[in-house]
Amino acid sequence: MTIQSRMNSAIQPNHRFSVSLQSIFVALISFSCLFASAEVDKAKWNEGKSLFKSNCAACHNPKVDGTGPALQGVTARWEAAGEYKGKTGTQWLYTWIKNYNDPVNAGYKYAMDMANSRPSAMNIFATLKDADIENMLLYIENPDIGTPTGPTGPTGGDGSAPKESGSNTTLIIFVFFLVVLVAILIGITSKLDKLVAEKNGEPVETAKAPFWRRPKWITAFALIGIVLLGYAGVDWGTHLGRQQGYQPTQPIKYSHALHAGTHKIECQYCHSTANKGKHANIPSVNTCMNCHKNVQKGPKYGTEEIAKIYEAVGWDAKTQTYSKEPKPVEWVRIHNLPDHVYFNHAQHVNAGKVQCQTCHGPIETMEEVYQYAPLSMGWCINCHRQTEVQFASNNYYTAYEKFHQDIKDKKISKVTVETIGGTECQRCHY
Repeated sequence: MTIQSRMNSAIQPNHRFSVSLQSIFVALISFSCLFASAEVDKAKWNEGKSLFKSNCAACHNPKVDGTGPALQGVTARWEAAGEYKGKTGTQWLYTWIKNYNDPVNAGYKYAMDMANSRPSAMNIFATLKDADIENMLLYIENPDIGTPTGPTGPTGGDGSAPKESGSNTTLIIFVFFLVVLVAILIGITSKLDKLVAEKNGEPVETAKAPFWRRPKWITAFALIGIVLLGYAGVDWGTHLGRQQGYQPTQPIKYSHALHAGTHKIECQYCHSTANKGKHANIPSVNTCMNCHKNVQKGPKYGTEEIAKIYEAVGWDAKTQTYSKEPKPVEWVRIHNLPDHVYFNHAQHVNAGKVQCQTCHGPIETMEEVYQYAPLSMGWCINCHRQTEVQFASNNYYTAYEKFHQDIKDKKISKVTVETIGGTECQRCHY
């Protein structure tokens, strides 16, 4: 057998092994790149939910009585009230939402009964269009079709936040194939060294030291160790100062699982500035008193925690009067971005239609709130890369005429936040 044929016979098995590993690697990558099927378009439902949160959620919930009555089924109730002066009950409902005084002054009995049944006067929304009210009623009558995830955020079925790129799974796969590659290369070079030694008539060693003491393996392990230590160092440095999972003890045991989960109170009923400004406000105890002026005992803590609310607001439950000096509740802040980062809640809630759970996690299941997401730069950028912009029924994006036309011409199938500049440095740092 010639030297060349012997070399081929020595190399060929390893070559086949390498090709097999390559096929496995390609298959794994293919499976990891599978994506979820597109969800049903809920543009009108999302628009209605946004309008409801902006205008109605301070007093109403679709399914639970609050300051105002539960609204689910409101369309059927008004329609059943019957026609009056040539207008159907639904038409009177639209009039009521815009200005409740109009159907009352017109003498529509159902509207008069509604106005007299509640001590609080309803706000006037004269600027709402019929299409806006139609979208709001769509959400009110079907409040659960978009939960727990919305069609915009890259969230999982449990409302989880988008994962940060560069995960440990990627590192493990990389290291595994690196080790396999090193083993294949060492095996090939060992066989080639043996063949060269035989060709030159040099003695071939049969007894060898344990593989961990051989120079080639020592070099290979050293390189792998450097890679792992380098990754660990960078990962530790990027996580320095983050407080993911941070769950401080609060002065009042407020259960989000009870309020947002069981009673389905909208987030913006309490955090009412989330769709109006940069920050989502900490609700005042006066907001708590909208319900707890009457609800004096809870299912979880009895009267103990509610008594702390009364103490803070100066309310005497026995005399039903504000007879004490109010005291601020010193809540402990959980979510806190660095000063050099600009984040606007209103932009994400209104223009982006981002669900609260995208950043804050499954808040409706939390007994006590903790920081769910890392809120890191990589996490935010990864979200911008994945999140599809909702162009339909969203006036914020009407200026992007080219993208609208490209979608109509089927040149592109979607537009992400990255496409409209969401990964540019000055968007968050200026």
